[in-house]
Formats: sequence, C-alpha cells, structure tokens
Amino acid sequence: MSEGESDMLLVDMAGGVMWITLNRPDRANAIAPEGRQQIIELLRQADADPDVRAVVIGSTGKHFCAGADVSRMASTMAQKRAVGSTMRTMLWGAQALITAVLDCGKPVVAAVQGPAAGLGATLALACDLVIASQSAWFSFPFALRGLSMDAGSAYLLPRRIGLQRAKELAFFGERLTANEAMAIGMVNRVATPAQFDVAVEDMVARLAKGATTAIGLSKKLLNASMDSNRQGAFLAEAMSQEINSQTEDVREGIAAFGEKREVAYRGY
Repeated sequence: MSEGESDMLLVDMAGGVMWITLNRPDRANAIAPEGRQQIIELLRQADADPDVRAVVIGSTGKHFCAGADVSRMASTMAQKRAVGSTMRTMLWGAQALITAVLDCGKPVVAAVQGPAAGLGATLALACDLVIASQSAWFSFPFALRGLSMDAGSAYLLPRRIGLQRAKELAFFGERLTANEAMAIGMVNRVATPAQFDVAVEDMVARLAKGATTAIGLSKKLLNASMDSNRQGAFLAEAMSQEINSQTEDVREGIAAFGEKREVAYRGY
C-alpha cells in the first residue's frame, strides 16, 4: 500500500448520504493519484447503490483542496516523457475525476470550508451544488505556474460564469472570495464558519429525502443542455420523463399531492 492510501479519504454513510472527505490536511488536501482513483470508484458505487441518495465531498483542516499533488508533478515534469504521456495522464487522471462527478446519477454537493485552487476549484465547480464558508476562496492559478488550464476547467468555467470573466480568472489566477464566487454563479450558498456544518447538513438532508431518480435525470439533462440543440434537448427530456414515469417515486409524488399529505420518496 502506498503512502497515505488508506487514510487519504474518510468515507461515511449516514441517512442515505455518502460523505467523501479529503483527508490530507498537512498537504492542503492536494489530491494524489491514489486518492483520485478512490473518489472515482466511490462515485461509481454511489451511482449504482439505491441506498445512496446524495454525495457530499468535503475536507478536513483549513483547506478544501489545493489541487493536484504538485510535489509529485514536479518530479515527473523533470523527466523526459514520451509524446502523448501528459495527454493520457490528463484524460485518465484529473479529467476522469471531474467526469465521474458530472456523470454520477446522484446529486453531489461540494462542502467548501476553505481555499479551493486549481483542480480543487474545478472539483467544486463540477459538483451540482456548492456551499462555501465565508473563509473559503477560489482560484484557477494554472498560468501562474506556467500551465494551461486543465482538469476540465476550460470547459466548465465559462459555462458557469461567462467567457470574459473566465478568461480573466484564467489569465491572472486571482482569488475569488466566497461571496464573490456566489455573486457570479459559482456558489449556491455562503455560510459563516460557525453555521457552515449546519448549512451543509440541511441541504443534504433535503436531497436525501428527494425523488433521487428524478433529480439524477434532471442533472443529466441540465449538464447536457449547454451542448445540445433544441431538438436533441427536447428528445432527451421526453425520454427521461418516460424513464421516470416508471418509478415508485413519481406515483408517490402524485398520490401525496392528491391526498394533500407529506410525500415519502424512496429514491427509485
């Protein structure tokens, strides 16, 4: 077993929620390849498990995530590498992690209690909902390290905040406070440090009681909408509703509405 592999992540299941916690506070929760692959596998498990109704990605310590493990990156960049090896590393590494978040059929919440930079900021960006502490900030400092944008950030960032603002953040690597990030659409909620855990738990509890299949299908439709034409989007919407119409939850939702009672979704 490689260094830290057993405790890079803390994983817990409670009340239908899978809690994935980055646990390298001594390294600002930078994501090593082993940890990255663990997260990908956990998201796949969450997607397939009907008992998982939502996923939270959070962190221990002061930082949410400083990005990829730069200490390892420095040693590999110094070596002569075959043409195409860096591209493969990106495709099967950081981009695969972001893809796993985007494609997970369960809602994924980023609980950003501290700074999020590079891959860390993109990881939050890929999540369906983002709750940030007032002590958090976000940055995409790739150019400051001589790197072009990666980890899917060049795809996600302009879709969240617009092209011109995305270019400014990419070119200068400037930090956004939690409130600034919320103002431009990167963050859903900002809480004080004292209220942060409560805010996360309240949002996740609502998701865990929701119509999970309907939420998951809506997630896929919304994620695809930025790249779809009207005809394709409308067809995907109709097909998704056809699938959802066969669930127990849709019958429960309609019955509860007609009977004027509280709904009790099962998640399927």
